[in-house]
Amino acid sequence: MAVESTIWLFCLLSLFCGPSKQEKPVSVELSCGAGPSHVVLEPGLPLLLDCNLGASDTHFNVTWLQDGRPLPLEGGDFLQYLANGSLLLLPTSQGVEGGYSCVSASTHGALTSRTINVLLASLSKFLQEPLPQTVPAGGAARFKCQIEGVPTPVITWEKDTVAVPEETRFISLLNGVLQILEVTKEDEGAYRCVASNSARKDISHEARLTVSTGSTESLNRVAIVAPPQNATVVLGRPAVMECMAQGQPKPLVSWSRQDGKPISTDVVVLATNLVIRDTRRHHAGVYVCRANKPMTREFVDAAAELHVPAPPVILQPPETASLSRGNTARFVCNSSGEPPPVLHWLKDGHPIKTFRRVKTQSPGVLLINQLALEDAGYYQCIADNGLGTACATAKLTVIVREGLPSSPRHLSATPYSSTSALLIWEKPEYNSDQIIGYSVHCQRAAGSDNVEYQFAMNNDTTEYHVKELLPHTAYTFFVVAYSPMGASPPSLPVTIEMLEDVPSAPPQLSIASTSPSDIRLMWHPLSSQNSRGTVTRYRIEYSTLDQVDSVFSVEVGGNETQFTLRELQPNQAYRLRIAAGTGVGFGVPSEWAQHQTLAHYNHSNHNMVIFAPTELKVRARVKSLNVTWHPSPNHTLVSGYKLSCREVEADESANERTTLTHTTRLGKKARYHLLTRLVPDRQYEVRVWGYNKQIDGAAAVWKGRTDKAHDKTSSLLLPRPPPLPPSSIQAMANSSTSIWLRWEKPRFSNVRIINYTVRCSPAGTTNASLVSYYTSSAQEILLGALRPFTRYELAVQSNGVDVVGPFSGTVEESTLSDRPSTPPEELRLSALDSSSVLASWRPPLEPNGIIINYRILFSGNLSKPEHLWENLSQDGSITSVEVQGLSSDTHYFFKLGASTEVGPGPYSPIKDVYTPLQKYELDIHAVTGIIVGVCLGLICILLCMCFSFRNGKSREVSGGLDSTAVTPQYRRGGCPVPSNVPECSNSHELETLMPPGSQESGQPLEEASEEQSLMGLEDYLCTSVCSNQVEAEVIVHSELSDPGKEKKEESTTRGPSLSDDRYSLLSQPNPPGEGDALKKLSLTQSPSSLPLIKLVANHNGELQGTADIEPQPDMGLTNGFHSPKTVHSVLRSEHLENGDSRHCHSAPGKAISAGLSPAPFVTSGFVHSTSAAHGYLCP
Repeated sequence: MAVESTIWLFCLLSLFCGPSKQEKPVSVELSCGAGPSHVVLEPGLPLLLDCNLGASDTHFNVTWLQDGRPLPLEGGDFLQYLANGSLLLLPTSQGVEGGYSCVSASTHGALTSRTINVLLASLSKFLQEPLPQTVPAGGAARFKCQIEGVPTPVITWEKDTVAVPEETRFISLLNGVLQILEVTKEDEGAYRCVASNSARKDISHEARLTVSTGSTESLNRVAIVAPPQNATVVLGRPAVMECMAQGQPKPLVSWSRQDGKPISTDVVVLATNLVIRDTRRHHAGVYVCRANKPMTREFVDAAAELHVPAPPVILQPPETASLSRGNTARFVCNSSGEPPPVLHWLKDGHPIKTFRRVKTQSPGVLLINQLALEDAGYYQCIADNGLGTACATAKLTVIVREGLPSSPRHLSATPYSSTSALLIWEKPEYNSDQIIGYSVHCQRAAGSDNVEYQFAMNNDTTEYHVKELLPHTAYTFFVVAYSPMGASPPSLPVTIEMLEDVPSAPPQLSIASTSPSDIRLMWHPLSSQNSRGTVTRYRIEYSTLDQVDSVFSVEVGGNETQFTLRELQPNQAYRLRIAAGTGVGFGVPSEWAQHQTLAHYNHSNHNMVIFAPTELKVRARVKSLNVTWHPSPNHTLVSGYKLSCREVEADESANERTTLTHTTRLGKKARYHLLTRLVPDRQYEVRVWGYNKQIDGAAAVWKGRTDKAHDKTSSLLLPRPPPLPPSSIQAMANSSTSIWLRWEKPRFSNVRIINYTVRCSPAGTTNASLVSYYTSSAQEILLGALRPFTRYELAVQSNGVDVVGPFSGTVEESTLSDRPSTPPEELRLSALDSSSVLASWRPPLEPNGIIINYRILFSGNLSKPEHLWENLSQDGSITSVEVQGLSSDTHYFFKLGASTEVGPGPYSPIKDVYTPLQKYELDIHAVTGIIVGVCLGLICILLCMCFSFRNGKSREVSGGLDSTAVTPQYRRGGCPVPSNVPECSNSHELETLMPPGSQESGQPLEEASEEQSLMGLEDYLCTSVCSNQVEAEVIVHSELSDPGKEKKEESTTRGPSLSDDRYSLLSQPNPPGEGDALKKLSLTQSPSSLPLIKLVANHNGELQGTADIEPQPDMGLTNGFHSPKTVHSVLRSEHLENGDSRHCHSAPGKAISAGLSPAPFVTSGFVHSTSAAHGYLCP
């Protein structure tokens, strides 16, 4: 043994004092505080584990455990014990790995350290190696290597056995991925990864990258080639959320959280990837990667969840306490971790087993009643969730004073009834003369989490009548004596079972009919609390509604849960009820339930109900009722509970007089409620039932009396003041629907506090139904199911064994904001004009926060995806907006959503609006300008026509006639007038509107001098004599004629012709036999032919006849004008209807033409000219 010690000492000296290349061992301290959960044993590097629990200065014994088993005391191949209690581990074999802990013992007790996992450095084979790939130029390449090792290996990349270039296009991620962006031809080559850690180094196979230069159509669309993957990263480790996208042009990549929270500032964006160097709990969540094509609405999404498990951490360690014997010790230990850790307690390094005095309560509460000397020591809470352990230590000291009485003797308990027992004992053997009182302790014998009740009394009695116990239930009793110095040890416990009683509640019925003559009844067995004994039978009573006095009853066995009543009347209303019975008798029956049998057979008619809560218990006090219950059997249908209380008084006629019922609405998880401010010694009825949005369930009913007020005798008992309210109440919002409420127990209180009642209500509310009550045995509670962004008033009340303290002062706290749960209200749309719509709305009913903006989506196509709709954002303080730039004559669809700082809420239902067809309204200024312009143009035309007429007349006189040679008879109208013939009283005026002529003619025209033309016209006009002058207006329009027809007309009729740049009026002689009427007048015209001529003859002021020109074919247009063709127009004159009309006769065969000078305003377009020449016919 001395040789081995010498060898190990030499090894230690060589480790500490050897060459510089031999490093010192790594030292890790094991304690009960925070520390690493694992450590790596490097090759050639020893590990030194120090046991430092800090419990005492002197360690009597240090025991080392590996995976919960003690290590051999003589050591081994890989371990050695040092003199100070430390453990030295050498990386020589695989057996060194495992979980190590130490136990240190002293005179005050023993402590256990946390467990630390020792791992050997190692590197596995490649789980995934890079694969060859072909990528188009401009695309993105990606290689991946996957390998496991301890410690985590470092992965680097090489191209053609050389490290990849240090360019921004080459991205090497911590998860073993190499990304190459915007690949070029120079990136081709063989790629491989190199993985290394302290254990060894390994190189993967090579993978070749080929860059193609062909078509790049595949890059036109945006695509995420490497989406993020769900990942689980332990707290403190690095995490990578990869997102690699490609497209032309290069897409824009953005990240967001699905829950709407902002991404933490310690998250690094590397190119398009998220990198978290040190992962924390707040990093957990779902991350969304979006690749968007620039300048478009085209995008692609990909999401992945990051789960961050964390080793446990002790948030609230237990506190060291020094208490007198007989008191109660309470240790509280709160922890956190992911997954939530499991807590267990140790005393002096050994697990605590719960029994009568020692109990564990959730979460993390250890109770030790009636402290004894053996309870002193070190208490530790250990939190474990598989990722590691955490522990905290508290020391308990039990103080024993001299002169304390010994324990009471010869305790006996006898059942007095089904709900009460009589306890008798003898005084302690020692120091009994110093006793000032006794306390009786009562607890149910069955179960591990039962409440202990204490009853105090004076020193003048050694018996006590315990009331309000549960029938047919086993109880354990013990007694403690008190002196001014402290409490005595407890007496020996006594356990008895209470007597049976009739059931306190009836079963809950469910009724259905399967046929017209059957009623099927189903019920749940009673709980042990309600049965108050063994149920041996059930009694079912029923009758028809029209014969309520004829009640039939049926009894079934106590093990039955359903029964069918047969041979009933179809379509008949029945009333039914049930009662359960024990060996003592039947309990109260249920309320009468009505049910009508079927008129016809029906399979599907089943009446389903929400069953009543079970185990309804009401503890009556003088002015209060403490109500507790268990959830309904089908509690999944329940969204909450309602509790009602009313005062019921019975008079001599056995009729009940009820008072006003007060109903309280409670949460789904409520199991307790305290009714206060009641009247002593009064009968009350308490009902508790579940409900949901559709129906209310059946009620569990309790009837009983409050206690009587204390009389003079009871006033002599020791006063029991109410406990003080808790102090240091702190409220902190946990989420949008929950608030953490923490408090401290009263600093001074002589009453044992068993639990606390928390009152929660919206701030400023006056509605009692909105007030909720919660019960907590710990000094904190998480209040859930609250409304987002709502301020709550919170108060806490201390509850003693049989007394209730006042509520503390209220504290206020608001829940966090959330997304709106309802859309904006009353969206209204109205079309202002053909291109704009006015949208107005009201804020959401449940905004759950401050509305920061409204999102208006609209589209003319309802089938479009939502992301393709037009999006318009508006500030949250505005509730109307004018949407402009819309298309006319279009149906538009609108929907509206609101957003808070957390995120967007739901959209409102889609509403449509129609934009009317665009109306063109006249601009009064523009129209006025047009009218003025047209008037000016017309004035100019008239002026031009006047000047043209004057010039044309002057040319006519100067070219053909001498004014001196014309006889007076020709000066008016150009016809000779005999002196003996009077002038006509009325004259026929012939006005001709003629367009300009054409220089081209289809056939040769006769040439005549101006003088001959004038003379011939005068002869023709003057040959006809009329009694009355008639004015005729001839309107000539252009007409195109067929050249073939022109020749035919020329051979038969010669009319007035218009030769080159002149207007010529040719007179045609009348055919024989037609001397009384002017039949035809032929005109050889320019291309602007004359399709219509109207001859209006007014005889005695009346319209007598008209003349039309037959339309001619071959009318053509050239550039908006008539084609230059020779056109003939024929003027047909109708005989005047009146027989007294006269016409001038012309000489047969004589052509008369009048040569006119060309008008200066004639153009090649449509021009209607009106000659100023008037012919007056002679009488």
